[in-house]
Amino acid sequence: MTQDAPRATGAGERLRFEAVSAARGGRLLLRGIDFTVEPGEIVGLAGRNGVGKTTLLQLASGVLAPVAGRVLLGERPVRSLSRRALARRIALVPQDLHVPFPFRAGELVMMGRSPHQSLVGLDGEADVARALEALARLGIEELADRSVETLSGGERQLVLFARALVQDPAILLLDEPTAFLDLKHRLEVLREVRRFAATGRGALVVSHDLTLAARVCDRLVLLGEGEVVAVGRPADVLTRENLHRAFAIDAQIGPGPDGRLVVLPMLAADDPTAGPGADPS
Repeated sequence: MTQDAPRATGAGERLRFEAVSAARGGRLLLRGIDFTVEPGEIVGLAGRNGVGKTTLLQLASGVLAPVAGRVLLGERPVRSLSRRALARRIALVPQDLHVPFPFRAGELVMMGRSPHQSLVGLDGEADVARALEALARLGIEELADRSVETLSGGERQLVLFARALVQDPAILLLDEPTAFLDLKHRLEVLREVRRFAATGRGALVVSHDLTLAARVCDRLVLLGEGEVVAVGRPADVLTRENLHRAFAIDAQIGPGPDGRLVVLPMLAADDPTAGPGADPS
């Protein structure tokens, strides 16, 4: 039987980007970004490489400071919170993470509980049980005693996701969480993200898979050249015009066999990169 998720420390908090601009190495990456992640909502970030999607996650997690505008959690600027307070309320799952020591996977997941623990409360039985449950929910409990160094890219990604779940945040930040995963584990992760949002918490998810984003996200933010092209429901954002502006591609967009939105980038039959499937004859 599926158990109810424990209540998050900061459940019900809103994440807001207000006229946010950001730069790296003197180069302006983002300009005037405005959108909100409401409690209980999954918001997707889409756009081509280099437009600032990961930078937005770093702004939301307090790793990077905006050069203009504000990033707010509730009514407080993210950068005004202590690292411990922020870790109790926001969890970031990067695409990968360098782990300098040969921790076991279960130990790495347990680290997600550290913002909630006192010095005398490390590795309590309840926290160990929660870590093992998170691994089990993702179907990777057999990895608990494996060294992180021996894991594949997809296995490491799942372990990092499990660590974020046991962190019990108000906001979950995910940078391409299904990029290295097989089909089964993609579904497991997406199911857990939806379950997370169903407890009244928000998620901000970077994805290059527009069909997948349309299915799991309540709203999408489409970026192009550091600016917002469109924000709204997937069906309103994923239009041929918007995709051409954001990606400089043509695409077919319409209902799939189950009636849900499918986005199919198009290659011309005479395109040198097109395989035999590009020719309908």
